[in-house]
Order: sequence, then C-alpha cells, then structure tokens
Amino acid sequence: MGQYIFAYAVGAMLLVIALFLLARPIKWMFKLIINSVLGCIGLIAFNLIGGLFGLYIGVNLATSVTVGVLGLPGLALLLFLQYIV
Repeated sequence: MGQYIFAYAVGAMLLVIALFLLARPIKWMFKLIINSVLGCIGLIAFNLIGGLFGLYIGVNLATSVTVGVLGLPGLALLLFLQYIV
C-alpha cells in the first residue's frame, strides 16, 4: 500500500514540475496568438483606409504574425516589400 502512495506522490510532483516548465512557453504562445489577431485587425483597418488610396495588403497568417510581432514597422516592411520590391 505504501508503494502506491509513494508512486502517486512522485507522479503528482512530476506533473507539477511539468506544468511549471510548460507554463512559460504556453504564455508566450498565447501572447503570440493575441498579437497575431490584433495584427489581423490592424491589417483589415489598413485595407479599409488604404483602399481609398489604392493600397492593399493581403490578410493571411504570415502578414498577421508579421504585423502582430513587429507592429507598425512590420506594416511598413510589408508595404515596402509589396510596392517597392
């Protein structure tokens, strides 16, 4: 009986350690997802306003992540790549 209690205690400790180790990457991934969604919203807003001037950037996962991570410099980078290069 004592062996089972010890095994459950060790298993619970390993689970707690695994959760602590995974908490940081999960937090980072959640932040990346939030920034990507905000980047997508920013691109849609840019396309609404930029459409009046003939400027348009496609909204997809790569452009959303670029704008989400880099912010306004990411938007400028996408504009540069689309219209200058």
